[in-house]
Amino acid sequence: MLFEPRSGRLAAWGNALLAGLVSPDEAVLSIVGEDAVHRVEGLPGESGPVGLTLALGRLRALGVTGLRVALPVPGHPLGLSGPPEFNARALEAEEAVVAVGAALGLVPEVAEAGPAGDVHVSVTWHCLPVREAPPADVPSLGEAERELAEALREATVVLTRLDVAGSGPVAEAALSAYRARADAGREVLAPGYPPRAVRVLALAQRVDLLVSLAYEHGPGGAVAASEMAARAEALRPVERVARRALVAAYNAAVEERERG
Repeated sequence: MLFEPRSGRLAAWGNALLAGLVSPDEAVLSIVGEDAVHRVEGLPGESGPVGLTLALGRLRALGVTGLRVALPVPGHPLGLSGPPEFNARALEAEEAVVAVGAALGLVPEVAEAGPAGDVHVSVTWHCLPVREAPPADVPSLGEAERELAEALREATVVLTRLDVAGSGPVAEAALSAYRARADAGREVLAPGYPPRAVRVLALAQRVDLLVSLAYEHGPGGAVAASEMAARAEALRPVERVARRALVAAYNAAVEERERG
């Protein structure tokens, strides 16, 4: 249920590594998470796919000083700057990482194999040229935090009005599990991120969780097609705000370094 994009893990722990705050082994372990393996294909100077440790070292050697996240969806190229080929790949994956200091971007391709309960997940990051330009529609942390507070109120009102499961016991159970995971010490972001970024990310994930519950756990009282369409229309701007905030949080380490 918790929305933690692979691009976010790569950017957060990649930034910590580039800043010298974690070891390569720690960064790679955190990026891979529960996946089996991550490899990078298309890196300049490499003839084939390479492991993350080598890839992150090569990016540093190529002049990369930071990593930003993009979370685009149709009609909202959030965090992208072009060119069209990279944007299309990122839009298909609905996420990407854009390097700072070198005109390169990384788009994940996820492959799954094996029976239910024993699925082997491998990720190939495709390295492609990007246009060096300001990313699209990325807010500041302060702006994202203000938008999120309003979005959380709107989501609660919408879910209650439409009588969907996301406003009842199912949502509360999922939110309780989310809080328990956070209280157990799950590191929301990597070392080097400001406390405000951690706060914004946690709130964005909570808003995204509420929206996901509204879609996944049945229509509740919204039984007519028109009512379900109204629910989707009402929740769409809330989703947009949550994605903007996620990008702002994951990009905060880079933004702080550039300001400082």
